[in-house]
Amino acid sequence: MITETTRGVFVIAATPFTGAGEVDFPSIDRMVDYYLQRGVDGLTVLGVMGEAPKLTQVEAIAVVKATLARMNGRPVIVGVSAPGLAAIGELTRAVMDMGAAGVMVAPPGSLKTNEQIVQYYAGVVDAIGTDVPLCLQDYPLVTGVTISPATLLQIFAAHPSIVMLKHEDWPGLGKITSLREAEAAGNRRVSILCGNGGLFLPEEMRRGADGAMTGFAYPEMMVGVVRAAAAGDHDRAQDIFDAYLPLVRYEQQQGVGLAVRKYVLAKRGAIATATQRKPGTGLAPAAVREVEFLIGRMERRLDEIGAAPAP
Repeated sequence: MITETTRGVFVIAATPFTGAGEVDFPSIDRMVDYYLQRGVDGLTVLGVMGEAPKLTQVEAIAVVKATLARMNGRPVIVGVSAPGLAAIGELTRAVMDMGAAGVMVAPPGSLKTNEQIVQYYAGVVDAIGTDVPLCLQDYPLVTGVTISPATLLQIFAAHPSIVMLKHEDWPGLGKITSLREAEAAGNRRVSILCGNGGLFLPEEMRRGADGAMTGFAYPEMMVGVVRAAAAGDHDRAQDIFDAYLPLVRYEQQQGVGLAVRKYVLAKRGAIATATQRKPGTGLAPAAVREVEFLIGRMERRLDEIGAAPAP
């Protein structure tokens, strides 16, 4: 189970599809092996970049089951966000019974006040049970819901089962500092894993984050940065990050980021095809040329610093 002290890299896993748009279960096995071989500590499935809204409930449960079977006891967090608490509770019960390490819930965009946010997470905890470890996803760029550090602390104090924050505020480095200062002053600790494609990972680690929860196609970047930072070698962490940064930046383009990620994952053999379920589309030829150019430069830079990516 995830806890307040969980650390490391939990990759947001893509959902592989066949060329016909069906869930590609053999590629789930390949992809899980790919992530584990590159040193990740766990996976998060059914996230935004996992195309969760495009899956039926039956497919979502099947994806979780296949992932858990291949992970062989390693931790898997499942995104269970939904418009209604009944759906969140139903999916949570299903995945926890299968062996998930916890679930992740983002606030719906209808929440407008701090009081509504506090009340919502009280409802989530009531719906899933106080025995289920919960990760609160704080992603205002997508949800439209901004949660202040003070409101987060209020929620954490009221609900010990909320053990993790997926931090994706932007700009949000000050929020990490505020939460860690509050912890030092006696407030309850929670694990903080950061998203946003890893764009600010070195700074987030220096501010007190425990690791990363995002989905860059080269997970060894996040593993290298997090491990170096945890060891206090922030120069090494920055060197590794800098080598990958142009591709990280390119992948953060709104609307095409998942296409870039899936193209690279397919190129590296992690999944059979780069197919997104409709209405998603693949990369245009010009974008493919740009990605290949960036990969070539990245590989040369990694060779210079002695941090070549895994085959």
